[in-house]
Amino acid sequence: MSYEGKMLEDLKMPARREVEQALLRSLFKHNGTIKEFGGDEQIVSEIADDFGLSAEQRAAFLETIYRKEGRVKKSYLWHRLLFRAADSLANENFISRPTQTFLLTNKKEWMLTEKGYSRALEILNIPLHQKENLPVKSYEVQKIIKSLVVKEMPKRYYPFERSTIKRVTQETKLRSRAFRLLIKEAYNYKCAVCGMKIHSPNGSSWEVEAAHIVPRGANGKDDIWNGLALCRLHHWAFDVGWFTLTDNFRILASDKIKSLPDDYGKFGNFDFMKQLNREDLLILLPKDRHMRPHLAAIRWHRENIFSL
Repeated sequence: MSYEGKMLEDLKMPARREVEQALLRSLFKHNGTIKEFGGDEQIVSEIADDFGLSAEQRAAFLETIYRKEGRVKKSYLWHRLLFRAADSLANENFISRPTQTFLLTNKKEWMLTEKGYSRALEILNIPLHQKENLPVKSYEVQKIIKSLVVKEMPKRYYPFERSTIKRVTQETKLRSRAFRLLIKEAYNYKCAVCGMKIHSPNGSSWEVEAAHIVPRGANGKDDIWNGLALCRLHHWAFDVGWFTLTDNFRILASDKIKSLPDDYGKFGNFDFMKQLNREDLLILLPKDRHMRPHLAAIRWHRENIFSL
């Protein structure tokens, strides 16, 4: 038995497969990414807490003697076990290595792949179809997001998919998830109209939604220039034409709001619908101008969805 193996056995450290599953759970909990173990003691401690490791187990270290250099290198056994588990997951394509992730995000992090994401959901007994709604990143989705944000906004933009044949493939599912994640992040998880920002108690779900300006039903594209972040109520009101946007990103409300019965569109004394009629109400926008809605999409919505 090796020196390292004997230490693992003597200290009754968790088995590597158990650590692998704990890493997948932790990656899911942190929305798909965790930092390199040497740069994030919080993650190292968090997973150690999950196993209930003692102070002795956490502090144990290995000594490597470099005789030619006349020095001794010490490395924590728990860190080593975490790295070996992560390395094994990477070899099986459950996660990407920090060097790979860095090429996408400029951050040295371990990141779930689609295969790892599915495995994490299986471990946590969460149905696979929940992938579509959760804010968890995957390496494959992040690659699509990168392809969507590297471009500058074009002067001329066609907000429709070229093909009118609608087929649901793995690629379209990934692109749809990339669209939702990208839009929500671009607007800092806030509704562009009211500024609402809230997530579920466990942080696994945001209230805000990624809304298409030209809807998918009209073959609208899944890209940043055809999207807005809206809360559920404003998303519905936008989709059915109660309001649209002007070319300078101000809200233009339907005149039909004025003829609604007095008890329509209210929360107690707050009139949800009539607040859209406030003059010069500018929506919240991404700081990066190239990530804002394109006028071609806005004009199409104004001409085809909006109800005067």
